[in-house]
Parts: sequence; structure tokens; C-alpha cells
Amino acid sequence: MSLLEVKGLRRDYGALRAVDDVSFELEAGTILGFIGPNGAGKSTTMRILATLDAPTQGEVLLDGRSLVDAPDQARPLIGYMPDRYGTYDDVTVWEFLDFFARAYGLKGAVRRQRVASVMDFTGLHPLKDKLTSALSKGMKQRVALGRTLLHDPKLLILDEPADGLDPRARIELRELLRALADQGKAVLISSHILTELAEICDTCAIIEQGRLLATGNVAELLARSAGHGAELLVRLAVGAEGDAAYARAERLLLEQPGLDQVTHEAGGLRVRLTLEPGATPAQVDEVAARLLAVLVGAGVPVCAFSHRQLNLEDAFMTVTKGRVA
Repeated sequence: MSLLEVKGLRRDYGALRAVDDVSFELEAGTILGFIGPNGAGKSTTMRILATLDAPTQGEVLLDGRSLVDAPDQARPLIGYMPDRYGTYDDVTVWEFLDFFARAYGLKGAVRRQRVASVMDFTGLHPLKDKLTSALSKGMKQRVALGRTLLHDPKLLILDEPADGLDPRARIELRELLRALADQGKAVLISSHILTELAEICDTCAIIEQGRLLATGNVAELLARSAGHGAELLVRLAVGAEGDAAYARAERLLLEQPGLDQVTHEAGGLRVRLTLEPGATPAQVDEVAARLLAVLVGAGVPVCAFSHRQLNLEDAFMTVTKGRVA
């Protein structure tokens, strides 16, 4: 049984339906990336899962406990980090975490040991006596994550934790989250940085206008939406040939096997390849080299040729393409 089960979740605000029949599951020890544009319903869903809002309809089970019917029983299992999390002035990092440890009901030596353990895990111990107001954005995010971990929750709900972080801080946060999943915690994380999610998440869920459009790992999302494969970008030195060079190149490419589509863009052609699931970068290189040889052998004036494998951004753009309110 999955640690978290979301079934037919719906949330209405008057005539506005912010979340519409959302269902998914999350197992312990895995990271699920929650993807969607602003206003898609990500934060509303996460607030419901954190028991800070009640659904209009639907059920949420956490370790067999209903978040809807018995939120007080489920809250000790949840660690929630909102997208904007403030810190208090005139308190040190240790005092801040100690205050919340007391709020969670931890006492005496157990509380002190837990605060020290969280500070060690998040790398905050050297800053224990520094005021939280004087910390960098990355360190404040670490403090917020540390507060979320104090009561040792089974489920972590993190809303845009990497927002505004510099590249080093994002890498360090990613390493912390992977370590938490390895400890057996389930992590639900939202982010606009899709490359980050692709590197860390075991599964992803794409939501737009309150509806869940697709779920699965990156490879599955690509297979169901953008398709397995890669993209080539071919630029031509057309000279006097003009559009005739593009037409000839497009015709030659469409005659080759393994092509999904060819589109004419300003300055070149974009070619979508269809490959077998699990195709390696070396196999992509072989296909690209074959197509380049065909173009050059036919006298097409190629002046630039590049290729890349499809990724989570391609899946997201394909799944959400053209959806309007």
C-alpha cells in the first residue's frame, strides 16, 4: 500500500474550481515532482495534503489515516514547507529550531538531541548562534527545511523549495532531498525548474487548470506525450536557393525512417526523431550522423547541425500545449 493516496480530490472557491478530480499515489522512499504553471492548483493541493485546507470533495489517506476525517491524527506524520517561509528577527538558528521543537512537544534531552541532529543533517551547526535574519536565502531555506524535519515526519510536502536559490544551494538542497528519500521518507515537491526535478524525482505529475494531465517517471511521460527520441536543429546556408533549399532538405529528411516530424523555423529546420524506448546517447548520435550524411551527400548547404535528447520540459510543453480556460 502506498504511503499517500489521493482520490478524486476537488476544491472549489465559489464558482472557481481550483482542484478538479486529482488522484495519485506516493510510496515511501520516493520523490514525486509536482509540475504546473502558476495557478494550476499545485499549492492548493499541497495545502490540502498538509491539512491547512479542506477539500470540497475527495479523500486523502496517509499511512491509512484520513486527512479529511481525522487531520489531527495525520499531522504528526507531515512536514510542510510553504513557498514563502519567513523567519523571526532577533533569534538565532538554534533558538528558532528549539522553539519549534518545543511546539512539536519534544522535551528535555530528546529535544536538544533532535535539534542538534537536524542541524548536523542540514549543515547548519556552524551557524547555530547566527541570527536567522542575517542568513542568506539558501541558508534560510535550510532552516525552513530543518524546522520541517524536527518531528521526523513520514511525508514531506515542499512547495517551491529551490525558488531563488543560487546553483550551489540548489545542488545542496537536491542532495538533502535525495538523502531524505533514502531514509524512507516520501517527498512531494513542486518546482518551476524542470531540469532539477528531472534529476531528482522518481516520478512526476503534471497539473494544469486544476486537472492532473499525466503522471509517471520522466521516460514514461515522454513516451506518452512528447514521444521517445531527440530533436535535431539544422541550419542551412540557403543563398540564392531561398526556400527551395528548405523544401529539398525537408523532403530528404521525411524520406528517412525514424522521423516523427519536420518543422520549418526561422533560420533552420527542427526535426523530431522517434527512437526505441531506452535509446542511448550513442544511438542518438548514430541516427543524427546518418541524417547529416544524407543531407550533405545530396548537396544540401548545411551550415550548422545540433541535436539533443527530449526531456521533462518537452513532455510538459507537449502535455499542456494549447489548453485554455
